[in-house]
Amino acid sequence: MDLLSAARIYTQVVELGSISAVARELDLGHASVRERIEKLEEFLQVRLLSRDANGLVCTEEGKTFYNHCKTLLAAADAAVAVVRQGEQEDIRGSVRIASAQCFGEIVLPAILLRIRIAYPKLHLDVILNDAVVDPVTEGVDISLRVGSLAEGSFVAHPLGQIGRVLVAAPSFIERHGSIETPDDLVRHPFIRVNGIFANDRVPLSHPEKGVRQARIQTSCTTSHWRPMYELIQSGCGIGVVQQPACIDALRKGSLVQLLPEYTVPPFPIHALVHAHRPTASRIRAVLDQLKKDVPAALEGTP
Repeated sequence: MDLLSAARIYTQVVELGSISAVARELDLGHASVRERIEKLEEFLQVRLLSRDANGLVCTEEGKTFYNHCKTLLAAADAAVAVVRQGEQEDIRGSVRIASAQCFGEIVLPAILLRIRIAYPKLHLDVILNDAVVDPVTEGVDISLRVGSLAEGSFVAHPLGQIGRVLVAAPSFIERHGSIETPDDLVRHPFIRVNGIFANDRVPLSHPEKGVRQARIQTSCTTSHWRPMYELIQSGCGIGVVQQPACIDALRKGSLVQLLPEYTVPPFPIHALVHAHRPTASRIRAVLDQLKKDVPAALEGTP
């Protein structure tokens, strides 16, 4: 049995969640992929996958084997990279990237395009989710984390900062009057994403007065940034929007910055990779491109 080949196929089945999807990806028959998995289970003498209402899921043994497969495959890729030193590496395979939604929709696509141009044989599997995605436990190769970092078994590569802006539509200002001080915020409906400013306080930084926690009155919360943005732009309330998502609207005047002498502290953004696993050449190539392109994309959007 070609254990390395079987491990690659098994890993892809786990990550794509479907034997059919892997069969299409590898240009193999469905029966051939299923047979490889069955022979692998027979070789290991354990059940790796089971099926529930949502599709294929790993057994406990399957999860353990998947984690070791990732380490094995990364080590194999690293070994190939070592012997190819000085040559043009043929970057291929799959890289799974998790990203926060707003960054993933506004900033990431142009960067992904450059990665695809640089590495046309590379398959990118991108997951957009505002939930915290840990590369150690969630089965991703790179996790683009916006905001503060918790403890974890990962290596964090800083990519820059994403500015945030307190905004309103001109129509809202016309109806409700100008907002002159941070104390005025609480008198207006505030629209926000779930989990952000959940204590009904917005930190505002002033170059001379320092940081203060301004009270707000939450009128609407959304699970995705775009409905929040559309509601603010339509004049339903005020809110804080990430700079890349609103920079064009600010330039065109369809949104205006409130309290421009104050700033909302920016979000740091990091690329997280597994700390206890060799970084495969394909992952390293994508990581290097992110470290180059993300700061450039965020330049001029404090």
